[in-house]
Amino acid sequence: MLRVGLRRGLTGIIAALAGTLVAVPAFAQDPTIDTGSTAWMITATALVLLMTIPGLALFYGGMVRKMNVLAIVMQSFAICCLVSILWMVIGYSIAFTEGNAFIGSLSNILVKNVTVGSISGVIPETVFMIFQMTFAIITPALITGAFADRMKFSAMLIFVGAWSVLIYAPLTHMVWMTGGLMFDWGVLDFAGGTVVHISSGISGLVAALMIGKRNGYRKVPFVPHNLVYTVMGGSMLWVGWFGFNAGSALSAGPGAGMAMLVTHIAAAAAALAWMFCEWGAKGQPSVLGIVSGAVAGLVGITPASGFVDPIGALVIGVAAGVGCFFASTFVKNKLGYDDALDAFGVHGVGGTIGALLTGVFATMLVKGGDVPVGLIDGNAGQIWIQVKSIVVTMVFCGVGTAIILKVIDVTVGLRVPEEVERDGLDLALHGEAVQ
Repeated sequence: MLRVGLRRGLTGIIAALAGTLVAVPAFAQDPTIDTGSTAWMITATALVLLMTIPGLALFYGGMVRKMNVLAIVMQSFAICCLVSILWMVIGYSIAFTEGNAFIGSLSNILVKNVTVGSISGVIPETVFMIFQMTFAIITPALITGAFADRMKFSAMLIFVGAWSVLIYAPLTHMVWMTGGLMFDWGVLDFAGGTVVHISSGISGLVAALMIGKRNGYRKVPFVPHNLVYTVMGGSMLWVGWFGFNAGSALSAGPGAGMAMLVTHIAAAAAALAWMFCEWGAKGQPSVLGIVSGAVAGLVGITPASGFVDPIGALVIGVAAGVGCFFASTFVKNKLGYDDALDAFGVHGVGGTIGALLTGVFATMLVKGGDVPVGLIDGNAGQIWIQVKSIVVTMVFCGVGTAIILKVIDVTVGLRVPEEVERDGLDLALHGEAVQ
């Protein structure tokens, strides 16, 4: 009897397990999802996150003085955390739901409609949502380079939070969402020339002007803390940018492959262009210069990466390298504004050059279809669309940034006290210092 009871008990357990296994297909792979593209997009998401932490943190951290290195690194890390939550709570809903020409609806607050079964194209919507989150993270982090060494940490957090919700998310909707203002114009911005780089560049310039110059600017040397950190961070940005641009194809296919190729070509061309410009102007090619040039090329090719061939990428890279070099040296010195780490000189100028030249070199041979795309295809009207989009982005981001900063200034204040700026932000703001 005992043996019979054991046998019946085991039979019952096996039947229960079988019943559990029968329920598993409810979570099985949706046949419309491309698993290869999903795997690539998960990888691309990790690469874009790498661009901010640790890429941008090291890139900026190496350029500031030793007494401020922890403060600038802390900004990148804190922004990653803050924007991640804001994107989940409200940013994604504003950017990627149907609404009007300027803003999405609030129907997806707390991403309540993003479930395990949600699909975006050929990938799960969860993957698309976090991929776009990494874009939302790095964009305001880029702005911090403009006001390095002098902004309160509390003011920075408030600014980034407000800017992400009120500026970045609506701009994303206008450019990348069906029904958005510039989307309906037909703007070409494959991976963020307007959304990421012009927005952060012009906002950085406004912030630098409103906060004011660093104490001692042009009177005492601001020696970079550790250029090896900058090279390491810049190299991580270069590698991560493959996820940024090739990932914007949102699938693993020929488009992603071409985007990756033209991204690399533009970065290399711009790095050499900046290096030779500096060599000719100053007599020596610097490490900081060649790394800055590579980033300028990556910025320039961003809006064009899904639309141009390698020859177009070569021209865009050279133009971005030359243009950003002159903007970050001669123009900045001539006008006297203190864009500390050249957020505007590289991202604002490079993004503008790239957006304009996208209208020239975009071609249906790369984009696909049989409708002329850019000037090279005979569609001169695309340049006007690009110009309109650049102007709207600059005005929207510039005015919006000024309003946000003014409100913060009259409430909590923007700038650290003079003695804190003189002695360094690390100890005063964070109670730590690099030994």
